[in-house]
Amino acid sequence: MEKQLTLKHENLHLTGTLHYPTGGSDNGKHPAIIICHGFVGSRIGVDRLFVKTARALAANGAYVLRFDYGGCGESDGDYGELGLESMIAQTRTAIDYVTSMDTVDLQRVVLLGHSLGGATALLTSVRDRRVKRLVLWSPVAYPFTDIVRIVGRSGYDEAIQSGSTDYTGFTLKPVFFDSLQEHQPFQEAPRFGGDVLLVHGTSDDVIPADYSFLYQKVLWTRGDGICDKEIIFQADHTYSTRKHQEEAIGVTTSWLAGLDRRHEEWHHWSI
Repeated sequence: MEKQLTLKHENLHLTGTLHYPTGGSDNGKHPAIIICHGFVGSRIGVDRLFVKTARALAANGAYVLRFDYGGCGESDGDYGELGLESMIAQTRTAIDYVTSMDTVDLQRVVLLGHSLGGATALLTSVRDRRVKRLVLWSPVAYPFTDIVRIVGRSGYDEAIQSGSTDYTGFTLKPVFFDSLQEHQPFQEAPRFGGDVLLVHGTSDDVIPADYSFLYQKVLWTRGDGICDKEIIFQADHTYSTRKHQEEAIGVTTSWLAGLDRRHEEWHHWSI
């Protein structure tokens, strides 16, 4: 079962889709997974990646919420005026929604972020202790540098000099770029104490796979939480073949299921 809904965030109406779990649960509680899309993306994803992901995760017993950030997809707002800080706050509004559901297991609240959504998910988790687990697909590591590289230096210069630049129909303004400079995910990453899965393709020519190796190295310095990594051979930035989509989705569902078993074993061992 899937339901379209609207999340109220400040003066924005964010359009989302909630997928209900079709798998069973021993204690009547289910994990909740929020999908955070990337730069100028949507809750559908390239080649319907997030639709397929949400349905697969729901079939494995999770509530899954995928939503459009302000100014993207069907949501209100001007994306180029909102910035990264607003995306973090919007993600927290999505967390408010899922954690208000009686049948959600509050110890299994997960953010799954792709590209800039990966950086957003990580930065949100540092600020919001309700997030217990992270899945980062091809995550941005240097928001300002990475997005300026995607937009092009000439586009950035135009925004600074004339007040805005057009990128694939999105009007990006200096406030958007300024917000990207304010956040350094690598530096903040060790402050998240939960478990993390990194997924990246070797043929990603947008966000280098090296970033996931560096993220894992940083996350391994923490005292709490595990960090696993899966590198998908020849996958591009959006996992644009069926094989690579299935690999990214499969490793994610398996990791989350295995994590539950691992924690259960640790619990029995500690007793």
